[in-house]
Amino acid sequence: MLQGTPESAARAKALRQEMSPAEIRLWLALRKRPAGLKFRKQHPSGPYVADFFCHAARLVVEVDGQAHDFGDRPQRDARRDQWFRPRGMEVLRLPARDVLRDCDAAVQGIVAVAEPRIRDEEG
Repeated sequence: MLQGTPESAARAKALRQEMSPAEIRLWLALRKRPAGLKFRKQHPSGPYVADFFCHAARLVVEVDGQAHDFGDRPQRDARRDQWFRPRGMEVLRLPARDVLRDCDAAVQGIVAVAEPRIRDEEG
């Protein structure tokens, strides 16, 4: 499992108290372990904090609000995703509006990405 730095661990702890409405809604669904998958919320990983992380599937799930579309955020997100990939992680980005609109569909999409990654690891 990826470990965080002391700084990212402290940031993760603070972020757990400041989750967005979309993150809260998704967490309420993910903590029920859909398809038997265990997720962690605001998980420190190296210098970053993943919104949600499934160790078994090596899957990072990011819930992106509108701010991710502006300024330097797209480039920052791309650098972040590039940091995870060489470490065997897949990054799945979900627009916050989609999570709020249909959380069940978001969870189904996450499971659809996670399950084959677990089978690939086992096979």
